[in-house]
Amino acid sequence: MNVLRVGNASGFYGDRFDAMREMLTGGPLDVLTGDYLAELTMLILGRDRLKDPGAGYARTFLRQLEECLGLARERGVRIVTNAGGLNPAGLADAVRVLADRLGIPVRVAHVEGDDLTAAHPGALAAHAYLGGFGIAECLRAGADVVVTGRVTDAALVTGPAAAHFGWGPTEYDRLAGAVVAGHVLECGAQATGGNYSFFQDGDVRRPGFPLAELHADGTSVVTKHDGTGGFVDVGTVTAQLLYETHGARYAGPDVTARLDTVRLSQDGPDRVRVEGVRGEAPPPTLKVGLNRLGGFRNEVAFVLTGLDVEAKAALVRAQLEPVLGRVADVRWDLARTDRPDAATEETASALLRLVVRDADQQVVGRALSGAAVELALAGYPGFHVLAPPGKGAPYGVFDALHVPRNTVAHVAVRHDGRRVPVPDVQDTAVLRAVPEPPLPRPLPPGPVRRAPLGLVAGARSGDKGGDANVGVWARTDDAWRWLARELTADRFRELIPEARDLPVVRHPLPNLRALNFVVEGILGEGVAAQARFDPQAKALGEWLRARHLDIPEALL
Repeated sequence: MNVLRVGNASGFYGDRFDAMREMLTGGPLDVLTGDYLAELTMLILGRDRLKDPGAGYARTFLRQLEECLGLARERGVRIVTNAGGLNPAGLADAVRVLADRLGIPVRVAHVEGDDLTAAHPGALAAHAYLGGFGIAECLRAGADVVVTGRVTDAALVTGPAAAHFGWGPTEYDRLAGAVVAGHVLECGAQATGGNYSFFQDGDVRRPGFPLAELHADGTSVVTKHDGTGGFVDVGTVTAQLLYETHGARYAGPDVTARLDTVRLSQDGPDRVRVEGVRGEAPPPTLKVGLNRLGGFRNEVAFVLTGLDVEAKAALVRAQLEPVLGRVADVRWDLARTDRPDAATEETASALLRLVVRDADQQVVGRALSGAAVELALAGYPGFHVLAPPGKGAPYGVFDALHVPRNTVAHVAVRHDGRRVPVPDVQDTAVLRAVPEPPLPRPLPPGPVRRAPLGLVAGARSGDKGGDANVGVWARTDDAWRWLARELTADRFRELIPEARDLPVVRHPLPNLRALNFVVEGILGEGVAAQARFDPQAKALGEWLRARHLDIPEALL
């Protein structure tokens, strides 16, 4: 059977260093991918490039490769990574230098054309999300290592699949199947029990990294190497499928995958079959992630212990208001973590968090930090802070925009140096919402009990710029019948007070027994701006699961 085995060894810049070696030695692979990029990462790499024009790529990848390049060569495993970040050509050259020093003959190619920074004055980095056909061109030409910049995360899988199976740009169903497999793999151990609502179903102390067995028809099986930790089941794959997505149409530069067509089934221990995926022509535009410096921020957390917490918080605010008058953006948050008659000082304390942002570093820097520290002997009883405020640090702002496809030059730079333009798709389709699917039939009437939503549903949440998504799925058909009718957008707003005045869009996905909620604007200007306690909304889903509803006793 012609199967392409694609593994993942990195879900973000800073992921487990040993994962590359573990994946290369743990079992058979054809391709090993590494995803190092995120919206925040592009900002970090942009700041690196300001200090050193030759920087801008994930240096961790080079250190991993120093240990593992020989292993990959011996085992015939090709490596495809977006670790090139803002400088894929620079990383490709660095890999060649490394290979020469190690005496390992390796053909290195890279993909470029995503960098649109010059067209966006004032941007620290502006990069279009490219598809997988540049990667495919490099692999077809014989590359052992392919380095990219800002491609979509799933392109690290669609590129190798298109090269291996000979797919053309209009084989939408096959490409969509690979996109779904790539989306499951892209975040590493999140597909093998990491960050999973029902983590107690298995041993997730050290989850292994995932791999997918891809077939020529676009179907796949998600699994992991034998003997590695964690587990793969329909739930772990569902959770990752919902992560950082919006509606039923999951748009990419190569294809729009229909998430409402995905069918998952258990195919044995630690094996989940993914099939039925349908694809459509991609949109006529490409997404561009634009990072810019937004100004400077500072933060201090005051600890309020014991009685009169509200009055103590009011006193701090009154004392600092004269200093904060010049600050452009001031945010106070009081977290009532205190308990009455607490057995420890920590559990008797609440936290008052002050975050300030301004274009002028002096405004949020020493003036604020000095004023806060000066309250040490002149503030509320028991005054202390978690850490002294600093001088103010720069923060970034992420914006997503879209540009016509013909304004982006997608180029594959083969290992022999030949530059090959990657043809754009001929057919496109404007992205539209799918019609609302019918609701499942309701459960028969019966007694209910006030209980946490998480007893019957899992959730996973994440960020997309200033928006957050929360995917919620049921584990049984009966639980889905209840969830689909009970958890409306209005009920979501009731359960998550932060969302009460924000647009909340609900996207049902019946095949997955899931609902995907998009909360617009809850993260302000994005993760780098750090406007919220949980700036990437990573735990928003777990908060939702902890909220209480009237749940049918038959489900509990």
